[in-house]
Amino acid sequence: MFSLEGTTALIIGIANDQSIAWGCAKALKDRGAKLAVTYLNEKAEPHVRPLAERLEADIVLPLDVRDENQMDRVFAEIENRWGRLDTLLHSIAFCPKEDLHGRVIDCSAHGFSTAMDISVHSFLRLIRRSEPLMQNGGTCMTVSFYGAERVVDHYNIMGPVKAALESATRYVAAELGPKGISVHALSPGPLKTRAASGIDYFDELMNQAAERAPTHRLATIDDVGAFATFLASREAANVTGGIHYIDGGYSVVA
Repeated sequence: MFSLEGTTALIIGIANDQSIAWGCAKALKDRGAKLAVTYLNEKAEPHVRPLAERLEADIVLPLDVRDENQMDRVFAEIENRWGRLDTLLHSIAFCPKEDLHGRVIDCSAHGFSTAMDISVHSFLRLIRRSEPLMQNGGTCMTVSFYGAERVVDHYNIMGPVKAALESATRYVAAELGPKGISVHALSPGPLKTRAASGIDYFDELMNQAAERAPTHRLATIDDVGAFATFLASREAANVTGGIHYIDGGYSVVA
């Protein structure tokens, strides 16, 4: 089931072997997808390139999503190498530390616009470039968090930012559905990732989530990867626009 033989996928957001993007990339590769992997900059490359080599990625390129030229180069290489793209995974988010750790009402205009640009609008820019390469349909995925719909202590401005990301997911799913392109947000509960380490008291949040979740355990990057693989498959072609909770049932507990 869920064979991805002959398909192609662009993976954005691998920082290390604890990244959600890494879990998804491994799962997609195991099902037969060919991969393109990006890394943020020269500082990140030594951490990402060995992982890309383990994935036998066809394409490995730098990508700071704020750099239009880099983004154009990535998609030009995909078109030249494969002539198509079947799956896009966007697993990045960022907010300046001084704004992330403050109250929502104290967030600076610069911090807010930076968080929205990197965490939300970059997903739209990537989808816009992916669309012409998805002539036979495709799957676009991003990563959210339940702080988008409920107040989570210390998540602060990233709550409204992720809410915007989830809303964008629904609207783009409606726009691209007629072309057979599905759009999804994966929403795992708290995971120990590099991005999460920037949030105050995140270890406490993980312990609380594991205690309250019906399964009494946190999701893993492999859990997220397994679900992402299903969404990228032909079997999920009529599923789109969802916020998919992969959290041991934590999101259903009052």
